Amino acid sequence: MNAEDDRKAVRGIFLGLGVLLLAAGLAGCAQSQSTNESEAAGALAAAVMASRRTWIVPQTLPGTEAYDAPTHSSLTRALLGQPADYQPRTHHKHEDGAPHYTNRLIRESSPYLLQHAHNPVSWYPWGEEAFARARRLGRPVFLSVGYSTCHWCHVMEGESFEDEEIAAVLNSRFVPIKVDREERPDVDGVYMDAVRLLTGGGGWPMTIVMTPEGEPFFGGTYFPARAGDRGNRAGLLEILDQLATKYETDPAEVVEEAQRITKKLQQQARSQPPGDVPTAAAIHRAAAQLLSRYDEEWGGFGNRPKFPSTANIDFLLRYHRRSGDEAALEAATGTLDHMAAGGIRDHVGGGFHRYSTDRRWLVPHFEKMLYDNALIAGAYLEAWQATGDPQYAAVAREILEYVGREMTHGDGAFYSATDADSEVPGREHQEEGWYFTWTPEEIETIVGPDAARLIQLRYGTRAAGNFEGRNIFFAARPLADVARMSGLSEAALEEDLRVARQALYDIRAQRPAPLRDDKILTGWNGLMISAFARGGRLLQDDALTQGAAKAADFLLANLQDKGRLRRAWRGGQAREDAVLDDYAYLIAGLLDLFEATSNPRWIDAAIRLQATLDEKFADQNGGYFFTASDAETLLTREKPSYDGARPSGNSVALQNLLRLAAWTTDDTYRSQAERGFAAFEDTLTRRGSGSPRMLAGLDFLLDTAKEIILVAPAGSDQDEATRPFREILARSFQPAAVVVVTQEGAAADALAARVPLVAGKTARSGRATAYVCENRVCDLPTTDLEVFRKQIARIAPYPTE
Repeated sequence: MNAEDDRKAVRGIFLGLGVLLLAAGLAGCAQSQSTNESEAAGALAAAVMASRRTWIVPQTLPGTEAYDAPTHSSLTRALLGQPADYQPRTHHKHEDGAPHYTNRLIRESSPYLLQHAHNPVSWYPWGEEAFARARRLGRPVFLSVGYSTCHWCHVMEGESFEDEEIAAVLNSRFVPIKVDREERPDVDGVYMDAVRLLTGGGGWPMTIVMTPEGEPFFGGTYFPARAGDRGNRAGLLEILDQLATKYETDPAEVVEEAQRITKKLQQQARSQPPGDVPTAAAIHRAAAQLLSRYDEEWGGFGNRPKFPSTANIDFLLRYHRRSGDEAALEAATGTLDHMAAGGIRDHVGGGFHRYSTDRRWLVPHFEKMLYDNALIAGAYLEAWQATGDPQYAAVAREILEYVGREMTHGDGAFYSATDADSEVPGREHQEEGWYFTWTPEEIETIVGPDAARLIQLRYGTRAAGNFEGRNIFFAARPLADVARMSGLSEAALEEDLRVARQALYDIRAQRPAPLRDDKILTGWNGLMISAFARGGRLLQDDALTQGAAKAADFLLANLQDKGRLRRAWRGGQAREDAVLDDYAYLIAGLLDLFEATSNPRWIDAAIRLQATLDEKFADQNGGYFFTASDAETLLTREKPSYDGARPSGNSVALQNLLRLAAWTTDDTYRSQAERGFAAFEDTLTRRGSGSPRMLAGLDFLLDTAKEIILVAPAGSDQDEATRPFREILARSFQPAAVVVVTQEGAAADALAARVPLVAGKTARSGRATAYVCENRVCDLPTTDLEVFRKQIARIAPYPTE
């Protein structure tokens, strides 16, 4: 923990009922502080305590009875125990800043739940307490699911959940539950299936009304507060009245309908007996389906909104590699080109926003998600390998630099997301996108007229703006055209633009920033560990590899207990049981770290987690359930295969098994993978375009995978000795290969215990030597780079049917 972390820890002193309680771990950190710093921290804590002496949790919320004494006491302690910089997020405040209302969510650690802790709604977190109350009072449960950086979740909160009249109805006629979908994806998944069944669509905020037994009978997403708002014929207030009245007057009919819906959900989720392992025909069919949806003018798939859809890109790059289909390569690279040029990319600060609201990738939904940026970085890295275009590598590096700079905890793990909305000086409400946008006057003031002209030519800024009177940067003209128009060389232009962007970034950093969701999610960190590890290996950047290792160390130390993973971590506390995605994504990250470092501890950790996944999540019919066998029982136990914004846990897990089989030579892993693909035969054969990441795994299975071992001479500098071979590998697209780098002698002997491929491999004639093998049968070892290049260039086409 560094000095800045020390100061933050001191500022996080908890206050409870007038008693100062030091935050966990503070005493050890505070020893490095100076006396003046300690005195300042103590003065700050005392000032905060004094300012909060009048902060009292009210006994009642609109439409509900008073809290009992223990609950009221615990809510008061939780409120006074918030960090010194805590600002209640509510319209209902006293003159001293104290919140008028406080509900049970104040005891939670989720940033999303804490956002709602001062609504007049008597929110409960997900749990038995809420359902027991619903059963005792004979009321339906109102479930609202969202996440901290969700724009429309914020809108619904401000319009409805801050409304005292709506709160009174929710509190008096329902039992309201609020869920953070990122902490409880199992709950979110089950009830999102219900919303899709009921409405044909889905999204967040998600709204469900259900019986006290958790069986849904109404579902939807965002609702305006009242009839007529936003042109709607019915608003939440009217809907609540109708649903409550129906439940109160004819509960038997409502329960019957809820049971019918539940039965249909359970039928959909029922595990089916496995078929056969799909053939290459499934891959060809899915490629044709995806290409039929490709937007040839603007890239991407479909019309709008447009999502990055990295799983489609990953699959099409693999399809092109083995089929030679140029249309597949064009669809993949064309999408990446338009994304990199569009406003979905943050041209000033790096990283990509959530999705584009238009076909052109111009106007994004401005939130930034960790998982999106991990997957997008991976797609650009692979496109660089497949095409050799250095611009793809540059975009990937820019993403990883942004994450390292803005989304990384002091101890190495990665934060979850940043919001779309932010405060605007002089305005009462937060606005979406203001933080990221500019007027020409602002730009000229910061960078001067000459650089502002270059910005205008390159990024399309104009007086009228392209988003609510302000400008989203996008690549309006190719760099070569701007260089010609400005009379500069491309190199000089690039440097001038870089300096201008840095100046804009420095000023932007002084604006009120969007909220950052600082919780650490195991699965999403696993995806970013993969991106950093692959970036380090392919870009030959040890700092990226070290970043991946630091994050992995954090997860294994803080989110693992007796071999079981936890889902989320915040403020020193790990919460919630991990789900399939957490295990699959982290195992993949550890395997990528092993490939980048050849350090056996990473593959050891991956093997241990895989054993837990097999024990607790495996379906006897093949593949994996989303939740563990000993997890909380919900309406259904899902076995996902759909690759959406994130790949399904099964898609990643099946590919993990193939990689483990190749490294360890344990064919049990390959057999498990084959059973998994057979379990999803119907999905992959008939609806494969919905599971492109799983089809990428099938491509691996049907390929002749390469096992590549690089051996440095004993006593040499392993990295330097093998660097020329590794540079060739970095520029060669090898999606169905495993790589091991070692040094002959004790290191190779120790590694051979985990990776038998290494056994017996030596450096020839005192020079780094490459072994390229298939099915454990190796070509002649070579010290010649050109021979090596030819050996790895062999591609097995798809087998004919």
